[in-house]
Amino acid sequence: MRLGIRIRLLAFVLMSALGIVYVGASYLGFVDKVLGRGYTVHVLLPSSGGLFEGSEVTYRGVKIGEVSKMAVQDKGLRVDVALQDDAKVPAASPVYVHNLSAVGEQYLSFEPASKQGPLLQDGDTLRGTKDSLPMSEEVLLQDLSRFVSSINGSELNTVVSELGTMFRDNATPLRSMVDSAQAFIEEAQANESPTVDLLHNAQTVLQTQADNAGNIRAFSRDLAALTGTVASSDANIRKVLNDAGPAADELVLLVRDLRRLLPSFLTHTVNVTEVLDARLPALEQLLVTFPRLVSAGPSALLEGAEGDPKFGRVNLNLNFSPEPCTDGYLPPGQWRPPSDETFEEPDPDGKTSDELAHSISCKSGPPINMRGTKYAPEPIDWKSEDE
Repeated sequence: MRLGIRIRLLAFVLMSALGIVYVGASYLGFVDKVLGRGYTVHVLLPSSGGLFEGSEVTYRGVKIGEVSKMAVQDKGLRVDVALQDDAKVPAASPVYVHNLSAVGEQYLSFEPASKQGPLLQDGDTLRGTKDSLPMSEEVLLQDLSRFVSSINGSELNTVVSELGTMFRDNATPLRSMVDSAQAFIEEAQANESPTVDLLHNAQTVLQTQADNAGNIRAFSRDLAALTGTVASSDANIRKVLNDAGPAADELVLLVRDLRRLLPSFLTHTVNVTEVLDARLPALEQLLVTFPRLVSAGPSALLEGAEGDPKFGRVNLNLNFSPEPCTDGYLPPGQWRPPSDETFEEPDPDGKTSDELAHSISCKSGPPINMRGTKYAPEPIDWKSEDE
């Protein structure tokens, strides 16, 4: 082998050995110690919580150093933490001891709420509490032992037997229930947006119900009172329902009879109602005055003999002054007697009622007592007033 090749092989071996030594020294922290890199902070804990010298130190799950030294103090333990030179940890970071696995391997973890400063500097001290330590295995085992000891064996056997009875021969219903639940979840995922809208609208509905809570309570009380009354009147209601059938049949017969008679009757009453409607003010005056006249009559009829202060007399005097009007009307010899009930046209010449009213009227002036429809108050024309 030539000399140049030997020199290159030797140089390769030396460089590989130096690289391995540097990597191992860096991993063990010797390089940082020799070069003076990194910085140290102190953590005060009530106890070690399973930590040991060389335990990892993490910041939000990323390794940033290790425990370099542990020393017992009067009120706990001081843990010296060697952090990497580029580790930037907020000074207000809570510190916890966690288990890396179920068999132990505790490590120290910085878990700040935010990354805002100020940052830890060399020599700073953080203080932990009992909440910073994990539950020890012996405490967990003791609690588990007490829990198991508190269970009654016979009752547990009964529970297990009942569970076996509940699930025995129910594989198909359980499978159907699980499949239905899966289908429901898939359908809910497919309708997520409508479901969210429904919840938003439901909030409005619930808020409206909350605002009207008093009205809803009052409605419930009134409904309870109504149903209570109906329940207490059950016998009467049953009687009404039983008698309602015959009453309805009678009502149907009545309507059938009135269907033939009522239209013609109402047709004839139209003319009467029109006359009453046109003379409504005079009719109102009559209804107001006539009861007063009737009520004044009996007051004059008192018991007692003539000459007694209680004696009274009512006289009906017909006033013929001024005399009634006769000029313009038929002479007395052509008047129809009241006993004549035959029908006769009002005017044989075919005049209308208005023309007849103007042709047959009083032709004498005052002070003759003028009479007839010509001198009656004018009827009210409701249509012209509405217009």
